[in-house]
Amino acid sequence: MADEEIINLDDINYAVYKIGEWENHYEINQIGLSREIPVTKNTIDHIKFSMDEIRNTKFSISDKTVNGFVAIAMQLNPKVQEMELEDAIALEETEYQNILSELEGLEILGDDGTIPLQSDEYLIYKLEKDCHVTTSIPANEFTQKFYESELKRIEDALD
Repeated sequence: MADEEIINLDDINYAVYKIGEWENHYEINQIGLSREIPVTKNTIDHIKFSMDEIRNTKFSISDKTVNGFVAIAMQLNPKVQEMELEDAIALEETEYQNILSELEGLEILGDDGTIPLQSDEYLIYKLEKDCHVTTSIPANEFTQKFYESELKRIEDALD
């Protein structure tokens, strides 16, 4: 029973974050809109993979081909909708590079450690693969409450 309540920090089935703020301000990249800061190598790797997946998805807007971050922002973010498309594309590239830089500079927990699953110090998500999509499911009540309030905060910011 005790093993079920502890997760290894090197477990690729979990993403672990702390609540914090990114160094830079972000408009387009949804990862930078969150207050979830990764604290494990696997979580950072998962974020990089997710960003690459979204950036590698291509959409046509006007006469330009754009990546998924630009397409989503053009649909959902009124601030970005007011921008020239070329400016949105350039901003997304800058944000992407800034996030990569921030990820590389984070202090992370060692892979050989463990944390209690019911932690209220870390946000813990269970990662589940469904076809080609990885779904992040809050793994405890603390994370569930934060997740719900974070979604509301981001929705309010986009209004």
